[in-house]
Amino acid sequence: MELTLEELKFPTGRFTPPENYDEATMLNLIDEIAALPKNLRDATEELSEQQLETPYRPEGWTIRQVVHHLADSHMNAYIRTKLALTEDEPNIKPYDEATWAELPDGKIDPIDLSLDILEAVHRRWVIVLHNMEPTDLDRVYVHPEYGTRVSLKEVIATYAWHGRHHLGHVLLVAL
Repeated sequence: MELTLEELKFPTGRFTPPENYDEATMLNLIDEIAALPKNLRDATEELSEQQLETPYRPEGWTIRQVVHHLADSHMNAYIRTKLALTEDEPNIKPYDEATWAELPDGKIDPIDLSLDILEAVHRRWVIVLHNMEPTDLDRVYVHPEYGTRVSLKEVIATYAWHGRHHLGHVLLVAL
């Protein structure tokens, strides 16, 4: 059975925020963030160079670019989390993820570099997340590009999904 473009773009479904952000939900989301580096390493371990150069959909990024994008994106999310915890509604710095994916480090570097970055960043990020006070979940940063205030509970939910989303892209090619 051939997948639709929507299924290729969103193999795990589009992001839907949790119905509530209770303690159990937040712990599950943080556990997902913690598990991503190992899950991604396991999913990419046996991929050939040809598979790493395969786009997960027509006009999509290659699997190599997806892995490097995850490192770029989650480094930014970790830093934004720390900014929200240490400053009062800081403006974050947006970046052009599509342009970043076209830079040489996103197109040709071995994926082990980004897998190692993800492992280290996620270890530190998860320590921060597990040690936040419940009131910290409502701390926000401001995304100037969209003019939106983003709470840390939304960040956690979004990045748990983001990891699952791109892991789904890798698995499309790995299977």
